[in-house]
Formats: sequence, structure tokens, C-alpha cells
Amino acid sequence: MAVEYKCCETEFFIHIVVIVFLVLFAGLMSGLTLGLMSMSIVDLEVLAQSGTPKDRKHAAKILPVVRNQHLLLCTLLICNAAAMETLPIFLDGLVTAWGAILISVTLILLFGEIIPQSVCSRHGLAIGATVAPVVRILVWICFPVAYPISKLLDYLLGHGHVALFRRAELKTLVNFHGNEAGKGGELTHDETTIIAGALELTEKTASDAMTPISETFAIDINAKLDKELMSLILEKGHSRVPVYYEQPTNIIGLILVKNLLTIHPEDEVPVKNVTIRRIWRVQEMLPLYDILNEFQKGHSHMAVVVRKFNKTEQQPNGNSADDPVKEVKVDIDGEKLAQEKILKNRRHPLQKWKSFPNNGNNSFKGSRSKKWSKDIDAEILHINGNPLPKLPEEEEAVGIITMEDVIEELLQEEIYDETDHIEDS
Repeated sequence: MAVEYKCCETEFFIHIVVIVFLVLFAGLMSGLTLGLMSMSIVDLEVLAQSGTPKDRKHAAKILPVVRNQHLLLCTLLICNAAAMETLPIFLDGLVTAWGAILISVTLILLFGEIIPQSVCSRHGLAIGATVAPVVRILVWICFPVAYPISKLLDYLLGHGHVALFRRAELKTLVNFHGNEAGKGGELTHDETTIIAGALELTEKTASDAMTPISETFAIDINAKLDKELMSLILEKGHSRVPVYYEQPTNIIGLILVKNLLTIHPEDEVPVKNVTIRRIWRVQEMLPLYDILNEFQKGHSHMAVVVRKFNKTEQQPNGNSADDPVKEVKVDIDGEKLAQEKILKNRRHPLQKWKSFPNNGNNSFKGSRSKKWSKDIDAEILHINGNPLPKLPEEEEAVGIITMEDVIEELLQEEIYDETDHIEDS
């Protein structure tokens, strides 16, 4: 086709303006295709809720536009294709056919693809928020053509893909945001470690954090709290000490070391005469998150880790299989007076709590006080003629787990106290 318009004519300038507009419009559509479609709904929701004030404002404008991603994609591609197909028609009136093709390809490649996509890839949020009203208008203009195509894409590919990370991916992402990674992140080493520990806590079980029975410090229920045993308890520095009967694997309860403050070693009070609290039993494959939730209920911060196994051996005496299991009891004959005194002392804290004068201060009447006083007697192991707890025959105790063990797995670091430093020195 021959050249129709020459320089300095009115139609010539009109064609120049239209060509510039088409190039800029095609570049804008190409840049928005990359800029808007590269941002997922999750990314925009995160920015809208926790980004900087400027990013929140931009994300709030873009979110309604990108909700229907397939409709937006079809609209941008239709507008981009229309601009690129129209450009050679106006160029053909100014230059020869081969010149129109050469110039249109150069303009589209440089100003319609490379530069816009490079800019929008770095500033897509701000540019998208600025032209969001224009995009809304284009969606309505292209709606008759873009909507059926978007519905077909929804049917074939699904309505949308939510880019949520799995735990392992989140852990890697957190590590990248640490200042030690050298990528400009602001998270410290302790922050990344704690976040990674929280993500791994679900995958870890009681057996990963427990202290084996062979390494556990426990005392016999029939032992006496003499000077030697009291010194050993204080040397260990534990706030809770497990109590066993006959063998260390038969943990039946625990004692709070603070309850031993009023006991004189010279009296050699038997362990069975002090307040023994029930101890919680957990399976070795129970996740640490479940154990942490149980610890938060306030029953105890120590539990026995048990393992179930199949009983393969039968009892040699056939008659013994029909006999009921014998109850394990502690011989407390001749100590009834001491036990009655202990029971009175157990009731005394509650009575003392109720005897406090009402001075108008309601700070102790909250939910925590109600939780502490609820079923407090049920947490005490009563051994005055009552059978002691005993592990079922298909279970065996393999370790002890405490709140500190779970917190150490969360922090992924050992927690040391004064006694630990003394032992290490």
C-alpha cells in the first residue's frame, strides 16, 4: 500500500498521535498483565492488613480488581492484542508496508513490552492502584467477549489458586527473611529460630522431647525425707520430683519441692506422708502441640510418657488369668494420725482462702482463681487405704516430659538455670 499522508499535514499528525497512544496503551496493558497477575490474592490481603500505610491504600484499591483473575487476564490481553493489531494500520498510511511492519515490531517490542514490564515488575502495586479505575472501565467494555472466555478458563483450570505455603516452605521463607541470610531481611537469629521451632512443633512428638526414665531423677514413695535425700532434691534444683513405687518405671505421682519447705530432715518424714499429686500420662507419639495445650490447662507441668505394646506372653498359671488384678497399696498401719493431719492440712489452704476478709478488692475473683480452686482435691493422690495408680499391662513408661522440655523444642535451645551452671562448673 502506498503512503497516503505526508509530513506537516493534519492527517499526518493525527496518525502520529494515534500511533503514540496505541504504543503507550499496549505497553500499559502488557505491564499490567505482568504487574497485576503476578500478585496473588494472599499477597494483597497481607499488604492490605499489615503493610505500610501507603501499601495498604494501594492494595485496597487493587483487591476488587483482581478478585476475578481470569476476567482481568482476558480483558488485559484483549486490549493489548487490539492495540498491537491496530498499530500497523495507522503506520501503513505513513510509511511503506515493510516499514510499517518493522517500525511496529520495534515500537511494540521496546515501548510496549520490555520497558513497561520492567517498570511494572518493580512498581506494579503503585501503578496498578493508580490505573485501577481505568481497568474497571476496560473490564466493562470487554465484558461481552472476556466474560465467556473467563468462565471457560474457570471451568478448565478452576476459579483461582490460593498461593498458601506449607510448613517447610514457610520455614525456608522465614530463613530468607533473617538478617543472617544477607538478603536484606530484618528478622534476628532468635526470631527465625523460634518461628521455625513453632512450625516444627506439630511434627514432633513426646518421644522427641522427653527425658528417658533411665536419666530421670525420681524418689521412692517409701523413702524417708532425711538430710541426705533432702540435700539431693535441693541439689537437683527441680521444682517437681516424680514419685515411684517399687520400681522407677512405675511413676505414680509427683511432689512439689516447695511443699517440702516446712519439713525438717531430722523428722525423717516418709514421702508417702507428704502431698503427692497425680501425674498425667501421655502416649509417646502424641504431638507436642497437644501436650502444650494440656499443660496450659493447669493440671500439671509434668507428665509420664508411656508406650503401648502388644502383649505376646500369656500368664503361666491358667487360674491366674481369671483372678482380678491385685491392687497395689502402701502399708500405712500405725500412721493414721499422721494421715489425718495431712488431710486436714490439705483442706486448710481452701479454708484459709475463704477466710480472707472482704476488703473490697476483687482482684482475686477472676477466672484464674476459679480455675485454680476447681477440682483441686482431685489432683491429689490419696493413699489412705486406696489403691495406687498402676500402668496397664500393655503400657510401659519410657520417659518424663515437662513444660520446660516443650519450650526448649519451641526455642530450639537448652534452658539453663542456676543449678545447671553450678553443675557445669
